[in-house]
Amino acid sequence: MKIEVLTLFPDMFAGVMSEGMMWKARERGLLDFSARDIRDYSGDKHRKVDDSPYGGGGGMILKADVLLRAIEAAKPDDAPVILLSPQGRVLTHQVAEALSRQARLILVCGRYEGVDERLRELAITDEISIGDYVLTGGELAAMVLIDAVARLIPGVLGAEGAGQRDSHADGLLEGPHYTRPPEVRGLTVPDVLTSGHHAEVARWRRQEALKRTWQRRPELLKRADLSEADREYLARLAAAEAD
Repeated sequence: MKIEVLTLFPDMFAGVMSEGMMWKARERGLLDFSARDIRDYSGDKHRKVDDSPYGGGGGMILKADVLLRAIEAAKPDDAPVILLSPQGRVLTHQVAEALSRQARLILVCGRYEGVDERLRELAITDEISIGDYVLTGGELAAMVLIDAVARLIPGVLGAEGAGQRDSHADGLLEGPHYTRPPEVRGLTVPDVLTSGHHAEVARWRRQEALKRTWQRRPELLKRADLSEADREYLARLAAAEAD
């Protein structure tokens, strides 16, 4: 996959894209990343990229003509051009999964009060938000999106199907995990995990995922794909709480 970011602060991405899983993905040739400085397309000797809004009001607006030149220089062809914006659809596992199947993404990082509305009409194909809050710019949101998407590219995580066992992948939160040592300050590993009975381990993990989701994010259960056994287990949890 190739990801290009249009930003006023390309250096912000240097650390994130050269460490951990992102660095490994780039080293393996699974992810091609570049960051373009929007100021390079200002056409102004002062490299001006923003201006005050028509009609007055606070804040500055990123200019549509400058951003259009930056996007066109990236030669988007059929690639999605995504504006990181608090007005966009919320990034979920399912959105990240769909984007991970794209060959190329172009991410536009907003700043200041926002972008000229004409950019949305002329070049933006999608808008994505990472939550119902506002950041000083789209760069951090772009980093979150890149991480969420890139880790789902086949081969990036290493373990086959690892991304499908994450929280939200199947509509549930992931259950608890344990590793060595077997005892930490009086707390031990559940016996089932050391029993060697794979079917029992799988059943325990499913039930723990259901329990954690029921306790922390019960609204997710309305959309989750639940079996009859899942529903029976949840009913037992509800009955136990009622008692």
